[in-house]
Amino acid sequence: MAIIQRSAFVALACAFALSFIALPALANDTLTLKEAWTRATPPGATNGGGFLMITNTGDEADRLTGGSVSGVGKVEIHTMVMDGDVMKMRELPDGLEVPAGETVTLKPGGDHVMFMQLEKPFEEGQMLDVTLTFEKAGDMSTMFMVQPVGATEPKHMHGSN
Repeated sequence: MAIIQRSAFVALACAFALSFIALPALANDTLTLKEAWTRATPPGATNGGGFLMITNTGDEADRLTGGSVSGVGKVEIHTMVMDGDVMKMRELPDGLEVPAGETVTLKPGGDHVMFMQLEKPFEEGQMLDVTLTFEKAGDMSTMFMVQPVGATEPKHMHGSN
């Protein structure tokens, strides 16, 4: 009986957590944040990447400049660039432009949120309450779902828009 109750509780908790992923952040009427995720990090890792889609329905461009999350020392916006035959990561010190009327996708191997100085590893299934900072829209909160180490896209978001 206790095993059945525990399984039901775990299933309910997972469904509740996943319901947050489908809901966009609502702190602003021109920017929408959705499909936010990150990867689990191995023990001892001090950094992790974050990925999401940002849609700007407004008439003016905005700029993602940083953010914050509990247990993370610093949040920066990074990109990946080719330097000869080597792909290198670098910070975008002025942030990332989100043009008016467009959607910007932050993904592995491209532009991304960089979580630095982790106090402890991100664990698969964990939800991170992240505040992203925009030049015009200000602070917007959204939940990042922690996917397995090495994930290239979140499993629960296949086929979602």
